[in-house]
Amino acid sequence: MVRAGLRWLIKHRNHRELTVEQHRRFVTVAERLVPDPPQHTRTLPVDADGVRADLIATPSSVAERHVLFLHGGAFIIGSPNLYRHLTWRIASAARSRVLAVDYRLAPEHPFPAALEDAFTAYNWLLAQGADPSRIAVMGDSAGGGLVFSLMLRLRDEGYPLPAAAAALSPWTDLALTGASLRVNAIYDPMLSADDPPLFVNDYLAGADPRAPYVSPLYGDPAGLPPTIIQVGSDEVLRDDAVRMADRMRAAGCQVELEIWPRMPHVWHVFVPLIPEARRAIERVGAFVREKTGVREKTGYDGAAPLAAPLARSAPII
Repeated sequence: MVRAGLRWLIKHRNHRELTVEQHRRFVTVAERLVPDPPQHTRTLPVDADGVRADLIATPSSVAERHVLFLHGGAFIIGSPNLYRHLTWRIASAARSRVLAVDYRLAPEHPFPAALEDAFTAYNWLLAQGADPSRIAVMGDSAGGGLVFSLMLRLRDEGYPLPAAAAALSPWTDLALTGASLRVNAIYDPMLSADDPPLFVNDYLAGADPRAPYVSPLYGDPAGLPPTIIQVGSDEVLRDDAVRMADRMRAAGCQVELEIWPRMPHVWHVFVPLIPEARRAIERVGAFVREKTGVREKTGYDGAAPLAAPLARSAPII
């Protein structure tokens, strides 16, 4: 039913004729339909050195463990608010606090704006006293690719790397060379092969699509931390995940690639509609806990805000 609904609601829309503003209006409507987190969740808007973000904690969150979350949306749409039903589940599954970054979007802010904001937010966590050995970076789709771009930049510039990474249906090749773009064009229930090219130019604004910070598939992943990658078997972006995992293995990195049968793009967001979403989140949470092991003292006392909240008109959950 989820697959059929995605074909009707998203895949069969004529994306080529939609403007960025129309895409964003669609997302605004979708945000209203996203369930709020349970009452025991705390969501605190913060200013991460000039970058807007939400700091999310549940009673399971451990003070010393952090997940930096980078949302998807082809770099032109999306926000932490759209993912609020997912990020609290990540916080619970990973027993961590989640910093969901509201990075700037293209075309108003093309590459490298999103990467700059992710880089700033990560270093803000460090400045607040977070131990990099207790940090995981995570993202989906475009945000999943951004996870790798961020780690490449951190390594290249000599900053401490996080202890782990998780990429959910990542988009790692903006040059669009993956065979699955063609092979899975019919089978993917959500995306068509024509969709990714529509957004590339808005984000690139003339940048080289094979530059490693744009498309991490073309970078050298040597030295990157343990990573879990999850992707659906019939996604058009399946090969972006598979080839990234292959490059990491060839470079001596520890990487776990999970190809989930018949799952749509970033099926995690369809929790609780499909049980595979819940199980995938649990797998990611267990991976993060394993790689960022701490003495787990949970509860809100252990999940006090890192910094003073950012004022905004919307209520804090």
